[in-house]
Amino acid sequence: MQQGCAKRLVPMKPIHELLSRIRWDKEYGQGRFEIGYYDRMARTIQRVGLRDIVFPPEERRLFELVDESGQFQRIPFHRVREVYRDGQLVWQRPASTSPTHQSEECRSKL
Repeated sequence: MQQGCAKRLVPMKPIHELLSRIRWDKEYGQGRFEIGYYDRMARTIQRVGLRDIVFPPEERRLFELVDESGQFQRIPFHRVREVYRDGQLVWQRPASTSPTHQSEECRSKL
């Protein structure tokens, strides 16, 4: 790694922590949130409104929804790729399995 890049690493907030904050912090949770999850069948990221999903109390690592075709889906948190607030991307899972984000400048120097 190039010198100086280590300072630019920003820890990725775990998705379960972000979703919990959105749900329980009234001030932060204001706005229109959407979750972008990876759909294995369509092989694309599907966006769904936070208001359209259910967090079952007995399952701590997934949410449930009814998709556009009327099918019931259980989506594990590891398939969440993006979170939007009022149309702006506020969280994105890195493409790699690294637990940190890196600036584009630092990635190009690796």
